[in-house]
Formats: sequence, structure tokens, C-alpha cells
Amino acid sequence: MNIVIATDSFKGSASSLEVAGFIEKGIRRVTPGANIVKLPLADGGEGTVEALTSTLEGRYVEREVTGPLGEKVKAKFGIINDRIAVIEMAEASGLTLIKEEDKNPFITTTYGTGELIKAALDFDVKEILIGIGGSATNDGGVGMAQALGGSFKDADNLEIPFGARALEKIQYIDLAGLDKRLAHTKITVLSDVTNPLCGENGASFVYGPQKGASSSEEIQELDSLLRSYGEKLEEKLGRTFIDVVGSGAAGGLGAGLMAFCNAEVNSGIEKILEIIRLREYVESADLVITGEGKMDFQSVQGKAPIGVAKIANAFKVPVVAVVGSEGDQANQVYKHGIDLVIDIINKPMKIQEAMKNVEKLTEDAGEKVMRAYLLRKFLGR
Repeated sequence: MNIVIATDSFKGSASSLEVAGFIEKGIRRVTPGANIVKLPLADGGEGTVEALTSTLEGRYVEREVTGPLGEKVKAKFGIINDRIAVIEMAEASGLTLIKEEDKNPFITTTYGTGELIKAALDFDVKEILIGIGGSATNDGGVGMAQALGGSFKDADNLEIPFGARALEKIQYIDLAGLDKRLAHTKITVLSDVTNPLCGENGASFVYGPQKGASSSEEIQELDSLLRSYGEKLEEKLGRTFIDVVGSGAAGGLGAGLMAFCNAEVNSGIEKILEIIRLREYVESADLVITGEGKMDFQSVQGKAPIGVAKIANAFKVPVVAVVGSEGDQANQVYKHGIDLVIDIINKPMKIQEAMKNVEKLTEDAGEKVMRAYLLRKFLGR
């Protein structure tokens, strides 16, 4: 029996690799001889580096870079086959690096993300894959560009400081100092975000509140800052970014990567599934198990389990999702190729208890998956 386990992480609780391992243990309680392939997943957010680097047997590199508030943080990225680097902007510029009371999108910077890109270029890679989920920033990627040699000066010919609030000070943009290696390196953005840079569906209105914007006035100000910045980019480069799909990802880092690194924006999960060659494994599978931390109505919008189900459906292979919890309208996923959702929560409990016992709960869920599959086979006779 051939089983493919391709799950996303249970964020804050277990990595995608750990989740797959827990499910495998549960399966082997029932069918110890099953042939199981584990393919940890991510969609461009947390866990992207680990998922790709572990699956493709790459190696990790750690560097000290500038954090979102200007402090020093340690961040890792992956090198695969000495040709591809995998970066998560959240490692350097992510929300998880900031205490709740310190969140402030007006002052956070993507400078450390630029430092990670520069460090990856030092390995002479041909392509950099960069996941941009989990951002704490709203600076349009200006900090990243500064780390890579770009210059943004105010009316007094001084370099602007970090953060979105400084965007209004930009009078001169000089890209002559940008790292020349960028021109010879393919930059691929992995993102499940399609928001434009500005407007009601833009970076500030949709994601500003989770980054610390506490009022409608602050959100409007952030949006105005990005719009002014977008207009200056268009004036400098002759290209518009304000309404481009994906330009609003990571507080406008999507636009910055397009503008300064000539990046190509891809659906995170689709690109990752292509890289790990999921289709080849699913083609000969009897069962596919996927999952994520919380499954709800948002899961159908470019999340990992739906991408997995789409491929499995093409080969008529049944798909079961093991999830940390079910949210509003989780049953929407049944319209998108998932046959069964199994929640690891097996009794009333607080989220803290579930996170503490995630290993046993997920193992038990893995056993349930196997028993449900065998029952299906029995009834099919």
C-alpha cells in the first residue's frame, strides 16, 4: 500500500515535517508495512525553508541580520544542490519576532530580508526562492532594497530611516548601487497573497491591523504612504505597481521585489508542489493525506491542502485532511477535492492543551485516517 503524506505545519505547534511524522506513527499502528512517503509542505509562509530544504536534502545556513525593529536576529535559509537558495522573509522581518505590545508597521523594516538575499547571493546560486508570508512590515520593500545597495534620500539628501512612515520623505531614488548579481539571479516569490499594493483590498487595509495598526486612521495613513511610494516608483521605473496582483504581499514587499529584483510572483503552494514533484509520487499512491493547522473557508484560497487535493484528484486518489482545528465553513473544502477532514481535537479542550499534546493527538488522528480508509475499502467490496 502506497501512502503520500503532504501536510503544512500546525503553526506554533508542530512543523510540517513533525506533523507528517506523527501521522505516520498513527498509520503504522494499523498497517505497519505501508510504504509511506512524507513530503512536508508550506505555501510561502512559516516553514517554507524547512519544508523545501528537508524534502530536497539541502543544507541550512545561518546568518545574523537586522530584525524588524532594527535589532539583531539570527535567521536561516536553505541551499539546495548548490544552485537554489530558499529564504523566508519572516525569519528576518516577521511578526513572530516582535512582542504583541511592540507591533508597529510604521517603523518596522525589511532590511534584514535584503541582508538574507545578499547572503544567498554569496553562494553564487542561480535562483532564490523567497517566501513572504508572516510579515511584520509595511515599508514596500524599501528596507530590503537599501540592504542590497539601493538609496532613498529625502529633501536634504539624507538616507531615509527604516519604516513605512519614512516613505513620505522619499525625494530621490538611486538604484545604481544595487547588487549587480541580482541581474544574473532569478528571484521567485512564493506567496498565497493576491492583494494589490493599495486600496481597500491592499496591503494596509487587509493586513495592517494584525501588524499593529490600531485604528482606521492609522490604516488609512499606511495606505496613503504606500500609494505615494507606488507613484514614486512609477515615476522612477516607468512601471506601475499600485494595482498589480501580489504587489501588496508582505506590506508591499511584493512590489519591492518586482521593482528592485525583477522578481516573478508565483502561487506559493503551486510552485512548491512543482519543485518537490508531488505529482510523481501521487500517481502511484493509494491514499493521500494532507493537512494544516486550521481549516476554514480561507483554505480554498491557495492553501496547501487544496493544491495537494487538485493533483490527487487528477489521478482519482482519495484525499484525507488531518487538521489542528476546523473553523467557519471548513466543509467548503469538500467542493475542492478533499474527501474527509479529521480534526485532531477528540474532546473539549483549550487550545493550549491541544498544542501541548499535539504529538499524541495527531498520531491518533493518523490511526483514524487509516481505519476510515480500510472501512471504505471494505464497504467498496
